[in-house]
Amino acid sequence: MNDLNKIHPMYQFSLKAFSVVFQKAVLKAEPDETLKQRVINLIDSITSSVFQYTTRGLFECDKLTYTTQLAFQVLLMSKEINPRELDFLLRYPVQPGVTSPVDFLSDHSWGGIKSLTAMEEFHSLDRDIEGSAKRWKKFVESECPEKEKFPQEWKNKTSMQRLCMMRALRPDRMTYAARDFVEEKLGSKYVMGRSVDFAVSYEESGAATPMFFILSPGVNPLKDVEKHGRTLGYTFDNKNFHNVSLGQGQEVVAEEALDIAAREGHWVILQNIHLVSKWLGTLEKKLEQLAEGSHQNFRVFISAEPSSSPDGHIIPQGILENSIKITNEPPTGMHANLHKALDNFNQDTLEMCARENEFKSILFALCYFHAVVAERRKFGPQGWNRSYPFNTGDLTISVNVLYNYLETNSKVPYDDLRYLFGEIMYGGHITDDWDRRLCRTYLEEYIKPEMMDGELYLAHGFRLPGNTDYNGYHQYIDAALPAESPYLYGLHPNAEIGFLTQTSEKLFRTVLEMQPRDGGSGEGMAGSCDEKVKVVLDEILEKLPEEFNMAEMMGKVEERTPYIVVAFQECERMNVLTQEIKRSLKELNLGLKGELTMTTDMENLQNAIYLDQVPDSWTKRAYPSMSSLAIWFMDLLNRIRELETWTSDFSLPSVVWLAGFFNPQSFLTAIMQSMARRNEWPLDRMSLQCDVTKKSREDFSTPPREGAYIHGLFMEGARWDTQAGIIVDARLKELMPMMPVIFIKAIPVDKQDARSLYQCPVYKTRQRGPTYVWTFNLKTKDSPSKWTLAGVALLLQI
Repeated sequence: MNDLNKIHPMYQFSLKAFSVVFQKAVLKAEPDETLKQRVINLIDSITSSVFQYTTRGLFECDKLTYTTQLAFQVLLMSKEINPRELDFLLRYPVQPGVTSPVDFLSDHSWGGIKSLTAMEEFHSLDRDIEGSAKRWKKFVESECPEKEKFPQEWKNKTSMQRLCMMRALRPDRMTYAARDFVEEKLGSKYVMGRSVDFAVSYEESGAATPMFFILSPGVNPLKDVEKHGRTLGYTFDNKNFHNVSLGQGQEVVAEEALDIAAREGHWVILQNIHLVSKWLGTLEKKLEQLAEGSHQNFRVFISAEPSSSPDGHIIPQGILENSIKITNEPPTGMHANLHKALDNFNQDTLEMCARENEFKSILFALCYFHAVVAERRKFGPQGWNRSYPFNTGDLTISVNVLYNYLETNSKVPYDDLRYLFGEIMYGGHITDDWDRRLCRTYLEEYIKPEMMDGELYLAHGFRLPGNTDYNGYHQYIDAALPAESPYLYGLHPNAEIGFLTQTSEKLFRTVLEMQPRDGGSGEGMAGSCDEKVKVVLDEILEKLPEEFNMAEMMGKVEERTPYIVVAFQECERMNVLTQEIKRSLKELNLGLKGELTMTTDMENLQNAIYLDQVPDSWTKRAYPSMSSLAIWFMDLLNRIRELETWTSDFSLPSVVWLAGFFNPQSFLTAIMQSMARRNEWPLDRMSLQCDVTKKSREDFSTPPREGAYIHGLFMEGARWDTQAGIIVDARLKELMPMMPVIFIKAIPVDKQDARSLYQCPVYKTRQRGPTYVWTFNLKTKDSPSKWTLAGVALLLQI
């Protein structure tokens, strides 16, 4: 429980609160005549009570992390799982640089299989998969492989060993597989998604134990408090129920309410305490004083929003530790969100506008738009580049605007409405240009004159309903909305696979960071921390090449062309990075030998290497990357090799690896500069044209006469059809197919043909957003809006 605050600072638990839960659990445990059974009953009762107490205060996304960690620790202590296997599962050390021999597994998956075969229990796994490829393909491509039996004798492996194999074969199913593992080992009550009823939690509160609601956007948990208060006779009218909303200088009112309530045994609600940071210390002391000797019926209910980052966290530990924490989250999925959007209105709303048909159609389309933009967040950067706090206020104000505009205009001003909704009401939250384009595109698809003909589809298989009453719309959603899938958002099903894979990776990374180091219950976690770090440290120092000799390089060059300037800049930046790597590793080496005192920086470096993460001081001097340290270092050596080849004689490589640069923009700009010089064109009137060739890197032996060939780009959200030369729908489970070589050259802006082109953003990593590089115009037969909604982009690394 104590380790949970590493995940979120709101998760604080005191020993005092824990012992209360512990003692109640002892009383609740089933009695038994035999000592052995009684102990089993006690352990069972204590574990599940503590579990219940903890999980109701966790966000949905953290519940599985806590449950999985709990299961692993229990099983390690009872020696039921092999620490080496757990270590593999959490770290997932992929053997870099291997090529998958079968078409149904990626190179990354095969790298995982290869490193798994280093363990005795798995030594023939790779041979079996190749030998019985057909059976394994059927297993890997099944919809829920975690529910299927593994092929051959692999089905007889332990649950832990099956988890290890699944991590390599189908990373996107790991959250489901982990849940099944917990259910098998601890029992189904540990994976039930039911939220605890408020009345049950209330029973555990007391004068000294407040209830603390951690707020989520669009949820009002205080309705539960008011409802339960009414059944027990605590109401505003009875003057024994005080509700104080903080943030407008209400602190004194709150203190007076607390004093009266503690004396008389009333209930007090303190809403939004996060808005009064300076007063929180006073509140903490106040609650501490009132915990002793107050009326036994005195109760305090607190609500606050969590901060978005650990630095912004302001709620005092004392308040959090001693209260019963409860999270209430909005429902997920399109179905629940569309009903919820419609719930903001009623039959009267639908009847208030004279132009009933238009008003109702646009209102329903707005509800769908609202549900889509809010729920699209779950797809990560492929959904939105950045996360935005869209809220119900945006929707209700948009509907007011719609009413006013329809009342005052004889024709429906579609353009004005879309502008107001997309650039002001919702667009006011949006800070990224690509996200603004996405928001605008949704509105262009959903709100247009064709919606009045009854043939507008909001999603594949979901038509905009005709004129009906309020309940009719709710019934239409239940009857007509297709099952939850990325299609409802205009995304490809692969978006869900990508999102589930990243959720799984985060789950295991977090559990790894929570593992006890050296000794304790996790003993034998495959070698001690220091030994592991030493091996990696020695390997990096041994393989890291010498720095680039800048003076010698500059001596070789007669004229500093735009390309040569880029090469110099790249070598200089690479030197800064490799110098820091060498400096920090040599320092840590002395620290590990005991010749230097360990500093915080050295400990952070050691910790990062142990967890196979790229250390902060290196990241600051490097380029954006989402890779583990092992893969990042291999990539670094490739980048150095590429620069060595280029700077040996400074002739442009026949095909340039664009991802290999610290600053790919500078290389693309150099293409424009050199062509502008050669053709005497004005630089500010130039743009890049990209022609996707039909060839791969090996097919080129010389660079083009003008411009450059580039390789190493991947497409997310769709794929490139090499024969037809256009963007087409992605193949299922092919998340980021590689692009052929692209020929980039500069042309005057007025020669750029914008017809049937999709303006495709290029990013350095899957994180998108701040890693934006350039925009490439790619040919498409479909409408470009299709690819905008599908979140199609080119990535330099995956």
